[in-house]
Amino acid sequence: MSQSSEARTAALDVAGDRAGLGADGPEQLFAVVDAIDATPALRRNLSDPGTEPEARKGLAHAVFDGKVSPAVVDIVAEAAGLRWSSGSGFAAALERQGVRAELKLADASGGLDSVEDELFRFARLVEGQPELRNSLADNAVPLAVRQELVADLLQGKVGAPTVRLAQRAVAARERTFGHTIDSYVTLAAAQRNRTVATVRVARPLDQGQIDRLTVALTRQAGRAVGVQVVVDPAVIGGARVELGDQVIEGTVAGKLENARRTLSDG
Repeated sequence: MSQSSEARTAALDVAGDRAGLGADGPEQLFAVVDAIDATPALRRNLSDPGTEPEARKGLAHAVFDGKVSPAVVDIVAEAAGLRWSSGSGFAAALERQGVRAELKLADASGGLDSVEDELFRFARLVEGQPELRNSLADNAVPLAVRQELVADLLQGKVGAPTVRLAQRAVAARERTFGHTIDSYVTLAAAQRNRTVATVRVARPLDQGQIDRLTVALTRQAGRAVGVQVVVDPAVIGGARVELGDQVIEGTVAGKLENARRTLSDG
């Protein structure tokens, strides 16, 4: 993410935090995003850098006042007043605010940790089943049908916020369903000022091992870390840790691969 993009995202986060969307906020914001996605001319006009920011804000109010809550309209107008590189980037930024609002509601009800864990587990389930992964990515199938598939798979097994967010992720704003879900998990961790560490091991870890690993990674990262464990038969001994952009390779397989590359380079 470029510096200017980070600044826009941060500014919109502040506006979203200030708005206080309420229980219906995420649903209404997602409805606005769907309307913008379905109307290319509206999306283009709301994000056109050649139009004055105040005019774009005015358009947001003209279109959405009275249709959704004033707080939701204010966020849309705030986003319209910022400079975006594309209409799709503008829509994605609003989608992100809807996700953050859903996560804030989960946090307020004490369910954020469950949502974070459920999303992560479902993403790994999809990742491990190519047929399901391809079905969710098949643009020849209507989005609503693919979202219904997700709801059928999750209903009764996870909380309602997880179902709603997993359905939103089918649109794959971040290239793939898995990447999009992972971005939600990162936002959930950020809600608690944490970062996420994905730990891949050959066998399950007990709680004592997870606790010790969490302490060590928190010390290394310099901030709180939430550990998500993935049992992966391809891991031969040790563990592979993905902490943000950093990869800590402690597996036998990884060391063998590094040795092979060294020999090949020589």
